[in-house]
Order: sequence, then structure tokens, then C-alpha cells
Amino acid sequence: MDFSGIVQVFNKRGFKARAFDNIEQVKKALADEIAPGQTVGVGGSVTVKQSGITDMLRAQGNTVYFHWEVDKSEINATRKLASQADVYLSSSNAVTSDGKLVNIDGYGNRVASMFYGPDKVYLICGCNKIVENEDQAVERIKTKACPPNAERLNLNTPCRKTGRCHDCFVDDRMCVIKVVMERCPKGKEINIMFVDQELGY
Repeated sequence: MDFSGIVQVFNKRGFKARAFDNIEQVKKALADEIAPGQTVGVGGSVTVKQSGITDMLRAQGNTVYFHWEVDKSEINATRKLASQADVYLSSSNAVTSDGKLVNIDGYGNRVASMFYGPDKVYLICGCNKIVENEDQAVERIKTKACPPNAERLNLNTPCRKTGRCHDCFVDDRMCVIKVVMERCPKGKEINIMFVDQELGY
């Protein structure tokens, strides 16, 4: 896939965007750019979890705070530690070709840490996350991301059963907070790593 256009669009909006052929190239870049000893927070991300990045970072001497990898009793504390880490690592639910990051969260820890908290952020985005505009981004999240995530988390949501959003009011609803980032906030370094592979949901 040719990422040159979307990389240029995001760089014009103050982000640091670049393209990679595969996740192994991304892992090498992260190993080179995240210094041993730095703390790394991780937002809920199937892309990150499946890639083995957290194991790689721990092996090189980083302390990693990832609430998916701790005991249930430690989840909330780990989320807070992740939001205060030196570096934050996650993905984006959808990325638009006109330069927006679109995310929907249940708790808000992931999206909040993207724009406020750690000064340096890395978002790993497979080619399957790219859509044309904000409307398509929300549609993608509610049909491609939420249903499989509900299945993975064993949540009692209508989308888990039907594969589409019902704008539900159940206690397990994941679609609680929607954040659209149109430009990189001042004082932040947000690295968007586009990968020519389908990654995560």
C-alpha cells in the first residue's frame, strides 16, 4: 500500500507519521527509539498485544504498564501508572485519509493518554484502520472493532450478537467516550506508525 499521501497529511497536522512494511520493522524502530530504563504505558490494543512488543521492551530493560497483563486487582492502578509513563504505546481504532485519529473508549484511559499524559506517544496502525472520513471511521469502529472486542471480553452487548451497533444502554456498553484528534496537541510527540499489514481490530 502507498502510504505517502496519508503520511504527508498527518505530518502537516503536527504528527510524526511514517510507514513500515511489516510489524517486525515497527518493533525494531521501537527498540531503537525507546531507551532501556524508560517506563512504557500501554493502552488496550490487540495490535500491541499480538505483536509481542511488550515482551521485547521488558527484555531490553523497560518497565511496562499494561493492564491486560496484570491481575484483575491491579488493573486500575496499572492504568494510572500507564498514563504517567515516559512513553505511551497503543493503536487507533480508525485513521482517516484527511488526517484525523478517531477512537471510542469504554473507560477513557487509552484516549486520554494519547493526548494528555506521556509526552511521547506511539500509535501502531495497520492498513485495515484507514478510512476516508470521520463518518466512515465511526462506522468502522462500531462494526469492525466493537463486536469482536465484545466477544473477546465476553461482554453482554447487542453488537456482540449481531455484528452491528444498536446504540445500546446495557451496562457492558463499550461506546462511552468518542475522541477525534484533528491535530497533534502542543508539547506532545505523537508518532503514527502505518504498517502495510492488517493488524488488530
